[in-house]
Amino acid sequence: MNTLQVNKEEKIINGKDFLAIADVSSSTISGLLQLAQDIKAKLQAGEEYAPLKGKTLGMIFEKSSTRTRVSFEVGMLQLGGHALFLSSNDIQIGRGETISDTAKVLSQYVDGIMIRTFEHEKIEELAGAATIPVINGLTDLAHPCQVLADLLTIVELKGELKGLKMSYIGDGNNMAHSLMVACAKMGMDFSIGCPDGYKPDEKIVALAQKEAAANGCQIVVTSSAQEAIQGADIIYSDVWTSMGQEKENSIRLEAFKDYQINAELVKHAKPDYLFMHCLPAHREEEVTTEVIDGPNSVIFHQAGNRLHAQKAVLVDLMSK
Repeated sequence: MNTLQVNKEEKIINGKDFLAIADVSSSTISGLLQLAQDIKAKLQAGEEYAPLKGKTLGMIFEKSSTRTRVSFEVGMLQLGGHALFLSSNDIQIGRGETISDTAKVLSQYVDGIMIRTFEHEKIEELAGAATIPVINGLTDLAHPCQVLADLLTIVELKGELKGLKMSYIGDGNNMAHSLMVACAKMGMDFSIGCPDGYKPDEKIVALAQKEAAANGCQIVVTSSAQEAIQGADIIYSDVWTSMGQEKENSIRLEAFKDYQINAELVKHAKPDYLFMHCLPAHREEEVTTEVIDGPNSVIFHQAGNRLHAQKAVLVDLMSK
């Protein structure tokens, strides 16, 4: 990665919010990764760093999550601030209050909002009405904070991004969308192997292919897991049935049965491939225990980097 020398007095993200990787430039991604590395180094050195002293982050969870809640809450604490957990039972969005009114009310109380929800349009409406930064903790369309953590992990373990190949095997969901666009922006080849009927959004694919053409890399969408994984530096997997899709579980298990990451499939990748998963994982469904616990797996390193990547976003949006 060509790292940036980050001026801590200037914002990296060109805007109030962080809603999708598609909204930011490659230089912004590089800047956030460099800031995350700097913040992580401070923590590991035991250096006090509290740029968000006195700041409060409101965290709206319409979708529950272990990693998102803990990493944002701990991140705010380590940065000197406070995080306020708001479940669907704690707010009035589901009981008649408009998203716009909720955004305007919270803007009077807290310094930033992180929301983990379903429809991406909801977070866009929230950000449009709020006068404070809004951060996407996950929507059905995008998962930008997870992708920052993923890229940070790859940089730490591979030393660079440009020229590498990531292969994603599974559902063409929010993770596939965000990873595809991020790879295209950072000069990484990206291939996705998934069954017909579960491919990523065509508009996202078109956007990624346009970015890839400008950055000298390729985006490949195929129905063949073997073709997608060929020569991969990074293999990425996600659950076949996401939250809210439970009624489709039996249908999805049948559709994805030939897309499991296992010892036979990973033979098509490079010997030193990294196995990544955004977690939680359904072992023996999308990935075997042999692979996820094997020597190429970096899933817990990756999960830990959610803390540092998100702290970079919080500092950039809420301290300046």
